[in-house]
Amino acid sequence: MATSTNKSNRLTIYILISMVAGVLLGYMLNQHFEGGNVADRDKTLDYFSLMADIFLRLIKMIVAPLVFTTLVVGVAKQGNINTVGRIGGKALLWFFAGSFVSLFLGMALVNLFQPGAGMNLPIPTVNSALPIQSSLTLRDFITHIFPTSIFEALSKNEILQVVVFSLFFGVATASLGEKGEIIIKAFDAAAHVILKMTGYIMNFAPVAVFGAMTSVIAKQGLGILSTYSRFIGEFYIGLLILLGILLGVTYLFIKKRIVSLLRHIKEPSIIAFSTNSSEAAFPKLMIELERFGCEEKVVSFVLPLGYSFNLAGSMMYMTFASLFVAQSYNIHLDTGTQISMLLVLMLTSKGIAGVPRASLVVVAATLATFRIPEAGIALLLGIDPILDMGRASMNVIGNSVATAVVSKWEGALRG
Repeated sequence: MATSTNKSNRLTIYILISMVAGVLLGYMLNQHFEGGNVADRDKTLDYFSLMADIFLRLIKMIVAPLVFTTLVVGVAKQGNINTVGRIGGKALLWFFAGSFVSLFLGMALVNLFQPGAGMNLPIPTVNSALPIQSSLTLRDFITHIFPTSIFEALSKNEILQVVVFSLFFGVATASLGEKGEIIIKAFDAAAHVILKMTGYIMNFAPVAVFGAMTSVIAKQGLGILSTYSRFIGEFYIGLLILLGILLGVTYLFIKKRIVSLLRHIKEPSIIAFSTNSSEAAFPKLMIELERFGCEEKVVSFVLPLGYSFNLAGSMMYMTFASLFVAQSYNIHLDTGTQISMLLVLMLTSKGIAGVPRASLVVVAATLATFRIPEAGIALLLGIDPILDMGRASMNVIGNSVATAVVSKWEGALRG
């Protein structure tokens, strides 16, 4: 255990060093290419972004198979449908309570801070073509949950669809009794093979972080931080408040062990922050939660569900961003309308894990639903990578505490 802990600490240090080095090199490249040929700049930066792209592709390569194998094993080991329903019910209760708190906090803070006030943008007469596709209806969302092919869902990393199939498959496997034991052992072995692959892939994380940070800062420049500093600062204040709420509630359940939990999830949180992807941290997070003391059968069941239903950072951003755009156009939304927006987001925010720029897709759809100019999404595009870092990290923390609390509820928290 000591050896694995020391290795984990070293990797965390390497990732932090890579972040700082990436920011410094990115700033130098930004100054070098300032006022120069954009094509030459982008061609050079392609080599840096390639580092992050390869890492993310490797992670995505194993996420869907890992969710499939571990969730099937997790469900099948519960033994019966009643146990699955009990644990799933507790997890969903936490998820929806967390969703409401996250969305409500975003709504409250954006009304308090008023980050869009004073921009006084004219309402466009015709919405220009948007870089974000906003066609999203409740019917589309519900039908999209159920896969037409598990192979298609796996190939496209449709996590929610994989979760649905895995739940059916796991329950059916458990019902077979002794015959199902063969399948459980095979899937359990496959899951451990994939987790071993995770260890190999994670060694590449510092290089990926270096490339990602260099590319973002070189393109956007440090000035992007000051241009929208108020919005960025207030959003990160909101994330800190949300973090305080989550940790406070979690402390009520696991007491002083929360310190150990934070120590175990620091590396997955940093990986999510620096790569703008909570998905990138998923395999490592599973390992660390088991090391913390959560039983494998609970981790492999609750965590995949959390990645579909419990994206705390992303949900807080959705109300924050939607109302920010409304404020920018001097559009006043009364309390009732804002509550309606919150309830709509409670549904449309589910199952978005793994979708590129998923939060922006949902925000764009919300703007259209409430007759707010969709062109306002362009206000967010430039700073979205900076905001996404905080969102992704908070998503990881939110799912970690959820898994720990459900484990405690179930008496499945060792130590």
